[in-house]
Amino acid sequence: MATVLRSTRAWCLPLAAVLLASCATEAPVEAPRHPAVSPASMVAAIRAAGDREQSVIAVQPLADPGISAWQQAAEASVQAGHYDTAAATLDQAIKQSPNSPDLLQDRAEVAIYQHDYDMAQKLAQHSWTVGPKFGPLCARNWETIAQLRKEAGDDTGFDTAEKWLPKCHVQGVNRF
Repeated sequence: MATVLRSTRAWCLPLAAVLLASCATEAPVEAPRHPAVSPASMVAAIRAAGDREQSVIAVQPLADPGISAWQQAAEASVQAGHYDTAAATLDQAIKQSPNSPDLLQDRAEVAIYQHDYDMAQKLAQHSWTVGPKFGPLCARNWETIAQLRKEAGDDTGFDTAEKWLPKCHVQGVNRF
């Protein structure tokens, strides 16, 4: 009888510990304030902002055939998912035309695919500085900054960029 009591006590203590452990609950994990957005979604939003912008004025710089070929090659690399190749191609084009706002913006979008958000923001800001202050490119610049600020959890920066976005639009004259 004493042996039965000892063996019963030997397994009761571990059993009690297991039962108590199963009752414990872990603290809930808070969801991030700003869930991560995929780079493809960010770039899609940026390009959509440019497509939506229908200002009465849209500045289109004269196209250099060599630069255009690099842009097309970079876009093909992006479509194939070869972001490093696209970045290298656009970097070559930027060496030839360092203040081309459309090249800078294209390179900013590729930097987003590469998760290099600091570079993307610098390029978009530089593109806006040297580029037109209205039209589709302006909208892409500000949407880039807005998306990057949102991704960083910077609500104030996001709100500021969102306020600048409508300033890219130039309303046409009403003709009755």
